Amino acid sequence: MQGVVKSYDPTTGVGSVVRDTDFSEYELSPTALEGSIFRMLRQGQRVVFDLDATGDAHHLRLGSEVDMKAPPEPPSPV
Repeated sequence: MQGVVKSYDPTTGVGSVVRDTDFSEYELSPTALEGSIFRMLRQGQRVVFDLDATGDAHHLRLGSEVDMKAPPEPPSPV
């Protein structure tokens, strides 16, 4: 899923993200940043995430064009 960080407290690790497609809000799991390049998050930051078994956002990562389903580059004219 793709969305933006709504809030994040670096001291407690508590925060939430909002999904782009329907604006659903998900709390961050306690392990949301484990194994991630992120050490902290800022409000409005774009992320790709999954949901864990409890419905919390986890496995936060930067999105590549493939993750974010960006349209492919058009072929160059010959």
